[in-house]
Amino acid sequence: MAGEMIHRPNAVQRLLHRFFMLGPVTDFFAPRIHHLDSAVLKLTRGKYTAVEILGWNVIQLTTTGAKSQQPRTLPLVGIFDGERIALIASSFGRQHNPSWYYNLKAHPECEVLFKGKSMKYIARETAGYETDKYFQMAVHQYAGYQKYKERAPHRHIPVMLLEPRK
Repeated sequence: MAGEMIHRPNAVQRLLHRFFMLGPVTDFFAPRIHHLDSAVLKLTRGKYTAVEILGWNVIQLTTTGAKSQQPRTLPLVGIFDGERIALIASSFGRQHNPSWYYNLKAHPECEVLFKGKSMKYIARETAGYETDKYFQMAVHQYAGYQKYKERAPHRHIPVMLLEPRK
C-alpha cells in the first residue's frame, strides 16, 4: 500500500473526534459502526468508508477465524507506517480484546483491502518501544485511543503490526 494517499485529520475532523470520544457516543457507535462501514465499502467496491469523513484511514482486514477457521472481513482503522500497518486492539475501551486480535494471533496471515487495492500481510504483536511508538502514532491521528486506554485499565491494549508478505 506504499504510495497511497494517507489522510491526516483536519481541524473540523478533530472537533468531530471529540464528540465521538464521549462515553455515551462511543457506547452507541461501537457495536454499530462496522456495519455502516461495511455497507459503504460494499457499495463503493472497497474504495470508501462512512468514517472517512473523520479523517481515518479505514482498511478492510480479512483474517481466518481462530475457532471457526472461516474467513472474517471487517473494517478497521489502520495506522500506516510506510508499508506497515498498525492496528490498535482497543475495542473502544470495552472489557475484552476484539475478535480480530485473537484471529491474527492464531492465524497471522491476512489480507488488507485499502482504496480498492489488496495486499497480503503477516501480523505480529508488538512489544515495548514498538508498542509505544505505534500507540502514540494512533493517538496523534485520533486522541480517542487514549480515552479507550483509560476506560480499559483492567487490560493491556495490544498493538498488532501488519508487515507485507514476501
